[in-house]
Amino acid sequence: MNPLLQRLHPYPFERLRALTADITPSPAHRPISLGMGEPKHPTPQLIKSALTGALGGLARYPATAGEPELRHACASWAQRRYGVTLDASTQVLPVNGSREALFALAQTVVDATRPGVTVVCPNPFYQIYEGAALLAGAQVAYANSDPARNFAADWSQIDAATWARTQLLYVCSPGNPTGAVMPLAEWQALFELSDRYGFVIASDECYSEIYFRDEAPLGGLQAAKALGRHDFRNLVMLTSLSKRSNVPGMRSGFVAGDAAVLKNFLLYRTYHGSAMNPAVQAASIAAWNDEAHVVANREQYRAKFAQVTPLLASALDVRLPDASFYLWAAVPGGDDIAFAGGLLAQYNVAVLPGSLLARDAHGHNPGAGRIRMALVAETAECLEAAQRIVAYTGSLS
Repeated sequence: MNPLLQRLHPYPFERLRALTADITPSPAHRPISLGMGEPKHPTPQLIKSALTGALGGLARYPATAGEPELRHACASWAQRRYGVTLDASTQVLPVNGSREALFALAQTVVDATRPGVTVVCPNPFYQIYEGAALLAGAQVAYANSDPARNFAADWSQIDAATWARTQLLYVCSPGNPTGAVMPLAEWQALFELSDRYGFVIASDECYSEIYFRDEAPLGGLQAAKALGRHDFRNLVMLTSLSKRSNVPGMRSGFVAGDAAVLKNFLLYRTYHGSAMNPAVQAASIAAWNDEAHVVANREQYRAKFAQVTPLLASALDVRLPDASFYLWAAVPGGDDIAFAGGLLAQYNVAVLPGSLLARDAHGHNPGAGRIRMALVAETAECLEAAQRIVAYTGSLS
């Protein structure tokens, strides 16, 4: 067996199941889960119709690069959303959801023969970043979130010696679990580091279309253009339809950016067998070409968060994030695992302890003492969960 498999950590939900295995959830309450970030809003009919209308495509092998029409739909969306011009034939590549692309990109970029090869990621983080790095033969350096900056990653924690060994940097904006959005000055600092040390930046932007203010979150390609980096050198943006269009089961997204990086990524994916289902391609074209369902979805999240956040804020230290569909709340007493266990036992509400989403780095675990709540269900269910959380928190006083 590949010995690198032994370096992997259990997934957060596996760890949570083990930690709560001896807990009997309250039978007096129906179960409500705010743990997994799986969208529950209905899938738009236009996407389902496009999917079923293209089932004839199942009779042929798809190209790894995707159909030209899909690549053009992705490039056109990026133009409308970010104002960037992409060559659909060299700077855009469809992928089977951002998760598999985030993993595969590390296998393409990382040269494990170099001593001390490093991948940098935020902390807390989406666990695929770490797993991808470890299985590529790299070590991982973590930049802890900074509560004073709305939980944005503090990249200054990474020293020059570590940057010099870095081949790949994962950024997530809007962030998971914090919802923080990176400003232009932060992008500029990372681009300057990339130029100095030669590493690739992988910008995970799967939450970019769920936001609560008038201005949409700044994207990596958009930041590069604003700073005159029109070739998007050493930058790859990854995005997905899962959250934007409520199709997590469809596994569809795209990557865009540096043509040289994408050329090698396409080569890797050709051997990896990562071509997108033709029917999924047709449904993806319909999704990327339509914005009305995205606006409606965003308004549903805005209305939901406007009701749920103040209710939870009456009992917990929590506030509206910049974007995404998570709330990142401090728990009384500071023991996030005990809080999650007690809430499950007494009120049958599942939340994800923040310490399971992070690693000990720079002297502490930056997720400790917090919980992540995914407000993905309908408003009524999220409100019921919030009321139970308030009641549970009150019982701890």
